[in-house]
Amino acid sequence: MFAERLKAALEAAGYETRPSVLEREFNLRYWGKPITFQAVRRWLRGDSIPSQDKLQVLARWLSVDPHRLRYGDTTHYAIGESPANWEVESTREERQLLALYRELPVAQRKVVRDIIETFAKAYPPTDCQE
Repeated sequence: MFAERLKAALEAAGYETRPSVLEREFNLRYWGKPITFQAVRRWLRGDSIPSQDKLQVLARWLSVDPHRLRYGDTTHYAIGESPANWEVESTREERQLLALYRELPVAQRKVVRDIIETFAKAYPPTDCQE
């Protein structure tokens, strides 16, 4: 059933439900090791389900609840908590950088992504302590 929910989320977001489309668009948003065409095809056929980090990227990208994407509609099991807010307001500078990034050719996007990933590994976030 995961495959059907993924296909429905792709269609609702205006994307074709083809492995090549999913592979390209996912890898533009995922900061880890790029996924393969075969892995995406297994997702769309229902042969496998992505790991939690990849599921989070899919959910954010397609604007769906990650729990619902993985497990389906489980409202009859809900405890009554309100769903988490996955939206984070972007600054003007972030929107400008994203617009510039999207105008780059795919090869240059990967270079920028690798640079940012290197910085993120070299300078991990620290807890605010006084």
